[in-house]
Amino acid sequence: MARTGVPRDAAWARLALLALTAGALVPLAAAGPRSVLWVLLGLAGLALAAMGLWWTLAHSGTVRLLGAALCVAAPLTVLALYAAGGMLGPAVASLALWALAVGAARTALAPATAEPEHAPRPVRPWALMNPRSGGGKVDRFRLADRARAAGVRVTLLGPGHQDVAALAEDAVRDGADLLAVAGGDGTQALVAEVAARHHLPFLVVPAGTRNHFALDLGLDRDDPAKALDALTDGVELRVDLGFAAGRVFVNNASFGTYAEVVGDPAYRDEKRRTALRMMPGLLSGPSAPRLRMLADGTRADGLQALLVSNNPYLRAVDASRPGRRERLDSGRLGVLGVRVEGAVRAAGMVRGPRAAGLLRLTAGEVVVEADTAAVPAGVDGEHVLLPAPVVCRIAPGALRVRVPRDAVRTRRGGGAPDWLRVARLALGRRGSVPRRSRP
Repeated sequence: MARTGVPRDAAWARLALLALTAGALVPLAAAGPRSVLWVLLGLAGLALAAMGLWWTLAHSGTVRLLGAALCVAAPLTVLALYAAGGMLGPAVASLALWALAVGAARTALAPATAEPEHAPRPVRPWALMNPRSGGGKVDRFRLADRARAAGVRVTLLGPGHQDVAALAEDAVRDGADLLAVAGGDGTQALVAEVAARHHLPFLVVPAGTRNHFALDLGLDRDDPAKALDALTDGVELRVDLGFAAGRVFVNNASFGTYAEVVGDPAYRDEKRRTALRMMPGLLSGPSAPRLRMLADGTRADGLQALLVSNNPYLRAVDASRPGRRERLDSGRLGVLGVRVEGAVRAAGMVRGPRAAGLLRLTAGEVVVEADTAAVPAGVDGEHVLLPAPVVCRIAPGALRVRVPRDAVRTRRGGGAPDWLRVARLALGRRGSVPRRSRP
């Protein structure tokens, strides 16, 4: 593409529009006007599967079994009808072209990234490591030995409860000039708050199970030892921190259904069984949680679940990038609320962001209200009780994060592209598509 003299982002935008057009023409060429009926059939299958999922989660006994059967039967029936009608191949080709179009559009719209300056090597770095996180990643990747070889003072968490924040404070008093964590997001958040309070750089070693924060920083979750390269060839980013009733979170604070499930003592050992046991009462029972929320003047009542995130997630459901954030420095909280009151409303969720039971916005402050003195919450996956009303806020640029230089190059955005911006780029109207820098 560079040989043509066409700007790189404009070439990607043109490829995106070409793939998008081809994706629409493939079923039209295969079935003509009847392609509309095939599309409606696919949507009907999705709606029936969503209804089946609601019955599976919100009921028990025979209704749950019927719902589970519908979840499987609806998409299989649609696939069988597509195959019988000779539309399975065109449908797969159309979806592949749509995926290509979205990927090319994301690349075209990716904001220009300024190269951060090299960060000086710390003199007295300190790391807290949890040997039990991520199924034993600390031992499997020899993280403690590698960190010590790089001059890091390592503290290993033992069995039982330990005050993570107090350990980090002790390290600061002992002269630490960088705080690092090899563990889950909840542990990272506690040490990150200490680092932000003392204006010290913070290093994430993705040794937990999910490591969403590390993923959005561009770190390699499959090789957590690479994060230690930031000690010698690192750059520094400024990212935001979220707070819920004064408790810090690097990813999100959840309220309602999920928080109630996480709070059950059996959840840690039997996650799936516990969730299935509790869901009927939480979704449709008389004691089902209902939340009230006020976010920058927008009020919502009767929410079953509410997720407040440190920067907005790209989309409510993203199979290719679940739980991904394009930025960690927007200075805005992401807000995702769900209210589903029956199978018909569940079927309507296939409309995505336009679904009646889905609330999605951004805010600088979110207030969660309840009729009780305390509200159960899951803060970065840890169950806590927070005093009501719960005020969630964001501290822009509060955390100095040290990452390897290569991590900055691997970070990229996603989500639903702005096709109007893509079209303007394809036409060479660069001035109408502002480019912004991000860490």
